[in-house]
Amino acid sequence: MLRLLIADGNERAARDRHVAATGRTSAESYAAVVRDLAPGTACRLVSPADADADLPAGLEDFDGLIFTGSTLKVSEGTPAVTRQLDLMRAALEAGRPVFGSCWGVQVAATVAGGRAAENPRGPEYGFARAITATEEGRTHPMLAGRPAAWDAPAIHSDAVLEPPPGARVLAGNPVLGIQAIEIRHGAGWFWGTQYHPELDLDELAAMLRLCDSAVVEAGFAADPGAVAAYADEIAGLQGSDPESAHRLAWRHGIGPEVLEAELRRREIGNFLNQLSTGAG
Repeated sequence: MLRLLIADGNERAARDRHVAATGRTSAESYAAVVRDLAPGTACRLVSPADADADLPAGLEDFDGLIFTGSTLKVSEGTPAVTRQLDLMRAALEAGRPVFGSCWGVQVAATVAGGRAAENPRGPEYGFARAITATEEGRTHPMLAGRPAAWDAPAIHSDAVLEPPPGARVLAGNPVLGIQAIEIRHGAGWFWGTQYHPELDLDELAAMLRLCDSAVVEAGFAADPGAVAAYADEIAGLQGSDPESAHRLAWRHGIGPEVLEAELRRREIGNFLNQLSTGAG
């Protein structure tokens, strides 16, 4: 049985907003995905952004860690940020395998000597399109099973702009050169994606509604009502009416790599398989 520590990247107020919108925290959502992919996995959830977080005294009892997304920015350098940098550093230096999406990638890269900041090519709200593996990524086990190009749920403005020394950039797209990465630091290793393989489409829709002002500011929608309408269609991709979902998938150019949960979550499943086999 795998034992994982799942670190929610959000501060308390942001977690509360996420729960109000989706019914559960980001860490709870990740735990549900993990248990679906690897039944019986024991997940302990922590919130390292909080000063009073109940963190474990050591990490030797865990087979690996997962870092979720967050509304925080590494560049802010607040205590909520530094506490998470400290946890990531401790995990890697202790030789733990770590997986992270979005915020998790930025934290790991920063700890290992890379740079995360606002992407000068702009944000991605909804989906990262036309992700393609690099030459190294084509044979990397984290991306096993991915086709030549794929789309994935994404919602971010910051990203890793400079990889850490020795990191392996595994995938990118026209908006961002680092969509997937492997980082080695200390005795540990990190796999991560800037996109969100863990997100179900109804959860992605809820998150878009939460950041509607940012979507409008980026020029992707005329007003919050347009964001809400788009979010409704994204949620409808997993709706109960197959004919309507099929038409929406055609309208938005969405294929099975997004629509099918098993395919959408490939990187997480590959990470869990790596832990189960003891490879790395």
